[in-house]
Amino acid sequence: MKIDNHMHTALCGHATGTLKEYVDAAHSQNIELITFTCHVPLEPDRLFGGRGIRMTLKQLPDYRERVENARQYGEKLGVKVLCGIEGEIFPHPEAMASMKKTIEEQQFDFVLGSLHHQLNGYRDWLDEMKLIDDGDVIRTYFKGLINGVRSGVYDSIAHPDVIRIYGTVEPFPAEAYQAEIEEFLDVLKEEDHCMEVNTSGLIKGVYEVHPAPVVLDWAAARGIKLTMGSDAHAPSQVGQHFDAVREMLRQKGFKSLYYFENRERKETPL
Repeated sequence: MKIDNHMHTALCGHATGTLKEYVDAAHSQNIELITFTCHVPLEPDRLFGGRGIRMTLKQLPDYRERVENARQYGEKLGVKVLCGIEGEIFPHPEAMASMKKTIEEQQFDFVLGSLHHQLNGYRDWLDEMKLIDDGDVIRTYFKGLINGVRSGVYDSIAHPDVIRIYGTVEPFPAEAYQAEIEEFLDVLKEEDHCMEVNTSGLIKGVYEVHPAPVVLDWAAARGIKLTMGSDAHAPSQVGQHFDAVREMLRQKGFKSLYYFENRERKETPL
């Protein structure tokens, strides 16, 4: 079964297209299951980007309604539509407690965990911690992902090496931080937690899949479970580069992909 478990809606302020157009795009590619994962509402705006980055709490009912309408539309086309959210991994205990409460109350199908290192609030926190050198920033990033895995809040860690893009640090090969990345992978294995293969990396930054192919080799050796998403911000990006990436995963020894429904992990052959 072809699945795409990471895509956004216009409610986040930086995506385009209607949800029905995303469903149509999935149907045209024989993708049988999609999960919308718009960015979770978070406050205060000063830390988390606000308008243009994520919807507000008041917009959550609208989000649920739009996904439900898309689900009904998808049924007619043979595309199953699920309702997820892209959560944030962030060193702000009060905001994370509020986010966790929102996630639990909303009963999403799937929760991604993302550390968006380019957010002003995260950059300010790094400055406060006097973490300025690229090496310190990168090591702190992967420690943050480990904390996200161990928090129990998320089902899969999204685009786990996204810190290689957006220019907040100089581009680096994954091998330069192999010890930190392998520690993250070891914790994924220990916690029986999923990691995302995100194909949007092929259209930006270092123009490689997230995580880098060599990281997928290290993950394959550990038997890490994978979810897969296009991170589509427009209908034209649904399922982007999936055929090539799926073949790469097969060649690396992966046999299955995973998705979540009612927060329950389900397996589908690759």
